[in-house]
Amino acid sequence: MPTASSNTHPKGLYVLFATEMWERFNYYGMRAILVLFMTKALLFSKEFSSQLYGGYTSLVYLTPLIGGYFADRFWGNQRSIILGGLIMAIGEFILYFCGSTYASDPALSNLLFFTGLGFMITGNGFFKPNISALVGQLYPKGDSRIDAAYTIFYMGINVGAAIGPFVCGFVGDTGNPADFKWAFLAGGIGMLISVITQVLYHRKYVVDPQNNTLGLTPTAAPHWSKNPFFALIVLLGLVGLATGLLYLDSSGGKVNLFYLLVACILIIGIIVFGDKSLTRLEKSKVAVIFAVSFFVIFFWSAYEQAGASLTFFADEQTNRDLGFYVVPASFFASLNAIFIVAFAPLFAWFWVRLGKNDPSSPTKMAWGLLLLALGYLWIAFGVKGVQPGIKVSMIWLIGMYALHTAGELCLSPIGLSLVNKLAPIKFASLLMAVWFTANAFANYMAGALSKLYPEEGKAKQILGFPITDNYDFFMMFVVMSGIAAFILFFLSRKLQTLMKE
Repeated sequence: MPTASSNTHPKGLYVLFATEMWERFNYYGMRAILVLFMTKALLFSKEFSSQLYGGYTSLVYLTPLIGGYFADRFWGNQRSIILGGLIMAIGEFILYFCGSTYASDPALSNLLFFTGLGFMITGNGFFKPNISALVGQLYPKGDSRIDAAYTIFYMGINVGAAIGPFVCGFVGDTGNPADFKWAFLAGGIGMLISVITQVLYHRKYVVDPQNNTLGLTPTAAPHWSKNPFFALIVLLGLVGLATGLLYLDSSGGKVNLFYLLVACILIIGIIVFGDKSLTRLEKSKVAVIFAVSFFVIFFWSAYEQAGASLTFFADEQTNRDLGFYVVPASFFASLNAIFIVAFAPLFAWFWVRLGKNDPSSPTKMAWGLLLLALGYLWIAFGVKGVQPGIKVSMIWLIGMYALHTAGELCLSPIGLSLVNKLAPIKFASLLMAVWFTANAFANYMAGALSKLYPEEGKAKQILGFPITDNYDFFMMFVVMSGIAAFILFFLSRKLQTLMKE
C-alpha cells in the first residue's frame, strides 16, 4: 500500500470513481429529458410536470436518510450500493417500457412511469449516501492525499453528470417522442455498468490501509437482516411508499410533501436543541447550521430550475440551430458539470490566495446567492422585450449557467464543510440530515416555482405580482436570490460570533 507521503492513490479510489461516474451518468442523463418526456410523450401539462419533477427530486434527497440508516445497521456500504444500483437500473428499464407503451396503452404507461420513478428514488436512497463515505476510509488518518482524493472523486461525479445528458439527449431528445425510451435504456445500461464495477472490483481494491475490505456487513447486524427476503420486503416497501407519495403529491390530494419536509426539519431541531447534554456553544453552532440551511433553500430552489423551467426555455425559446445541427435542449443540462470541472481549480486557488483575507463561510455562501441572482439577471436582460415565439441566442443560457456554477462553488462545498465542522460529534449524522433535507425542500420548491413558467392564455402570479412573460419569471429569481443574499451578508458577522470563528 502507498504511504502517506506517496503521490499515488489506492486503486480503490478509481473503483469508487467509476462506480459513481456511471451512476451520475444515469441520474443526470435521465433528469435532462424527464420534463420533456412528460410534456411531449405523456402529454402532461407543464404545471403538472413541474410539480412532479419537484416531488421526484425532493424525494431523491430525502431517501438517503433511510439508506444510510440501513447501511450502518444492517447491510453495510457495499451491499447497499449494489442493491441501490440494481433498483435504479430496474427503474430505468421500467421507464423504457413506459416510453414504449405511452401511445398504445396510456393507462399502463402512466402506471409504469410512476413506478419507475419510485424505483429510481428508492435506489438512489441506498446508493448516494454510501459511496462517498468510503473515499476517506481508503487512507490513514491525517493522510495528505485525502483532499486530493475527494477532488478526484468529485471530478468523477461531474464527468458522469456532463456525459449523461449528452448521450441520453443524443439518443432520446431527437424531436420524435417515441425516441425518449432510448434515453432511459442508456441510463439503465450505465447503471448496470456501475453495479458490475462494484461487484467485480470492490472486495479486491476498496480496502483500508491494513488491506481489510471496506463497507462490508456490520458485525453487529442481526442474522435475520441478512436474509434476502428481508431485503426484498424493505426495498419493495420503500418503492411502494415513494411511488404512492409521488403520485398523491402530484395529484393535488391531501398528501403533500411540503408538510413532510417541514416536519422532518422540525423533528430534528426538537431532538437536537432538546438534548440537555449539549453545551451553549454547541447549540449556538447548531443554530448556525440551521440558519445556513435555511438560506440554502433559496439557492437550490432557483438553481434547480435547470431540470424544469430552464429546460422548457431551452426547448421552446432558445435558438439551438447551428446550421449543420440542431442542439437538443437536454444538452444544456451538461453545462453545469462542465463549468464545475473548469472553475473548481480556480476557486480552490483563489480561496488559498486570499490567505488571512479569506471570507467567512456564511459570507462565501452569500456571494453564492448573489452570483445566482446575477445569472438570472443576465438571462432576464436577454429576454427583455422579446416577443412571444421569438427565439434568443444560446449565449444567454450559457452565461447564466456559468454564473450559477460560480455561485454553486461558493455555496455548496463551503456549506457542506461548515456542517461537518460545526456539528457536535453526537449529532454529526443527524445534522448532515438537516443539510440534505434542506436540499430536498429546495427541490420541492423548485417544482412549485417552475409551475409559474409563463404560458400563453394562463394567468400566473406570485404574492400578487403577475408573471406575464419570461422577463417577469426570471426577475422573480433575481429578487428572491438577491434579497436572500443581502440578508445573509447582513447576518454574517452575527453568525461568525455564534461560530466563535
